[in-house]
Amino acid sequence: MASNPAVPQTHFDVYGPAAGVPAVGGGGEGEEWNPGEDVLRPARGRHRVVKQRSIARSSTVLGVGVIAAVGAGGLATAKEKPPVAISLPDMNLPAAADLPGVGDLIADEPAAVNDGVEPLTQSSVALAADGSQSGADAGEALRARILQQAEQQQATAEAQAKAAAEKAAAEKAAAEAKAQQTAAAAEAKAAEEAKRKAEAEAAAKAEAARIAALAASYALPTSSYTITSEYGQAGSMWSSGYHTGLDFAAPTGTPVKAVHGGTIKSAGWSGSYGYRIVLELEDGTEVWYAHLSSMTVSAGQSVGTGDTIGRVGATGNVTGPHLHLEVHTASGAGIDPAAWLREHGQNV
Repeated sequence: MASNPAVPQTHFDVYGPAAGVPAVGGGGEGEEWNPGEDVLRPARGRHRVVKQRSIARSSTVLGVGVIAAVGAGGLATAKEKPPVAISLPDMNLPAAADLPGVGDLIADEPAAVNDGVEPLTQSSVALAADGSQSGADAGEALRARILQQAEQQQATAEAQAKAAAEKAAAEKAAAEAKAQQTAAAAEAKAAEEAKRKAEAEAAAKAEAARIAALAASYALPTSSYTITSEYGQAGSMWSSGYHTGLDFAAPTGTPVKAVHGGTIKSAGWSGSYGYRIVLELEDGTEVWYAHLSSMTVSAGQSVGTGDTIGRVGATGNVTGPHLHLEVHTASGAGIDPAAWLREHGQNV
């Protein structure tokens, strides 16, 4: 297999050819060495010189990449970090197109340097003329947005907490108000019940005092008795068809007393009633005592409560010794003697 002959090895020095290599083109020590076609042979076969880009552009792209990486991570800005620059010593090399046998291998339209065009990065970083990052505000804007979102979230959380606290306070106040209202209603009810109880007790005391006073001023008509017939009891033995009074059965001669202070309206014989005494009270009420064996008072005489006015007997229409007692109102109507006596504090 055929191969290209090796190009003679040539040593380059920044200030001239290497020692022992004669200068081409008449230059001496320290002069620039410009090789010609007789030194450099054209490349053959598949060997091809690739398009070269300027060192300045490579340095710019590298610097911008570094700045973009830093800005995209939010770790630093161009204002915080100095611009990255890559410099190489000026070797005063000739352009590639001027090299013999090389210019033909380079495309007719050399790649244009992308000067002044902002590279696309995640944070839209641009390189300013003075090496500072003109898109550094993007990082600040991102930081500001993050802080704003955090503040908004904090404000929302505070508003929710405030609303919850206000709701809880309102519910607590409503519960307390309801409890106070319930307590006030209970107190009012208790006070009303206490008032009613006090009024009832006062009324009971007043009634007791009234009955006590009446009891002191009223008395039963006799003692050691037995009730044998009550008011309104029906029977053929009474001309009216029913009993008009209250019968106290007692031995003959048992004392009969005035039930209340008053005046003797009449005292004498009264047909079927036998011996009868009529006692008129101050309010016009009449108390009739019948079937007496004897009388100790006379008409027009004033008597007091408990005074003896006669004695039990069996005179008139009777079947045995007893006191027949009737009570008539001022209008003359007969009423139940037992009820009337109870109203005046006397238990029959």
